[in-house]
Parts: sequence; C-alpha cells; structure tokens
Amino acid sequence: MRFSTLTALVAVAASATAQTISGQYDCEPAGAYTLCQNLWGKSAGVGGQNSTLLSTSGNTVSWRTVWQWQNNPNNVKSYANVEHNTAKGVQLSKLTSAPTAWQWVYETESNPIRADVSYDIWTGTTPNGQPASSASSFEIMIWLSGQGGIQPVGSQIQSGIPLAGHTWNLWRGPNANWQVLSFVSADGDITDFNADLKDFFDFIVQNQGVSSSQFVQAIQTGTEPFTGSASLLTESFSVALNQ
Repeated sequence: MRFSTLTALVAVAASATAQTISGQYDCEPAGAYTLCQNLWGKSAGVGGQNSTLLSTSGNTVSWRTVWQWQNNPNNVKSYANVEHNTAKGVQLSKLTSAPTAWQWVYETESNPIRADVSYDIWTGTTPNGQPASSASSFEIMIWLSGQGGIQPVGSQIQSGIPLAGHTWNLWRGPNANWQVLSFVSADGDITDFNADLKDFFDFIVQNQGVSSSQFVQAIQTGTEPFTGSASLLTESFSVALNQ
C-alpha cells in the first residue's frame, strides 16, 4: 500500500494540471521549462490568445496555444513559447550534442492562416543574456512550418541545405543589435522533428561567420501568428545541451 501511494504521488507530480495563462506577458512554470505568452506585437492587431500547460515529465513538456488575430497581415502578433530553464550558458565550441524532439499538430486552423512554428535560439558573447536584448548577437530560427506566404527577417541567401534529415532554405538579416539566421523547411510542415541542434550550430560556424566562442543564451520553441486563427498543440517537446 505504501508503494502504491508513493507511485500515485509521483504520477501526480509528473503530470501537471492544465493551467491557462492569458495576459500579454504572463508566464507559468512548466517543469524544466517556462511557458510564456509573449504577445509582444499585440498592438498591431485585433484579437487575442491564451496558452495552456498540459503536462510535464522530466525533460518533456506538452502545451497548447489558441489564437485569433486580424489586421496588419505582415506583422507578428506574438511568440507564445516554452523556454528551457537550464539548457543555456554553453559555448558552441564545447557542445558535443544538442538532442531535441518536437511533435506538434494544428488541432484547428482557419483558411487562410499566416503563421510559423519555430525554434528561436539566442546566442551571445556571454553565458547569460535575455532573448532580444543588448546581450544578443545572433537569433537562430528553425521554421518547421511557415504558412500563408510569410517570410523571415532579411533575404534568402542559400537554398537546398541538407541538415537533420530535412532540406532547408537559409535567410539572413539584421534586427536591432543582432543578426537573424532562419532555417526554413523546404519540405513543408515538419510535425515530428527529431534532430541534433549541433548540426545547425556547426553549419553557421562553418558557413556564416558565427564564432564558436558564442554562448547559447536561450532555446525557445513556439509560434509566431500574423493573421487567422488556430489551436496549436505541442504533444511533446524536449531539448538538451550536452558538453
């Protein structure tokens, strides 16, 4: 009986009760991660969004975000995301692997929809630094989906790059004080992604002049909606940095 009770308690602890946040900059602890709304472009549109933590277990998280936005179809309205609390502060030259897995699905979506589903990885010259801050040197995006004809920052500089079992087009351009490098899937939506992010880091060090002395300051995954409406479910996400 004691063993059964302990097992039940562990099961409860491993599976978080669904918790929804709806404020513009609300955040919620999510096990090894932090779930944030980040409706930073809200003023450019009309609509709303909420995000719900569904469960956590070890290094894995499941969550959902539901959004509806209108007006200014070329403006991002938000980046609801999860950020790993400790997968950061590692220098690219010291990284041996960065395994990640992301299974996601649009439960509902309008037609048309303008949105991406993406990694947003931040690097800088120091181990610590907030995303999109004066400490940022590079923003590395990996678009697993980009619908409605949207485009990343800058311009496309290379196409047909084979990495992590898929083919990518690379975009580059400046944003504030950092450079944005965006790998956009040329294979359509990748809803079941298993990869080593080190492949992407190695590529930009070898081909885009990014110094291997850069530190990973944050790894976020989420969605940038422009216009339309959708319910995006992350069934399972995990990431780690090994050195």
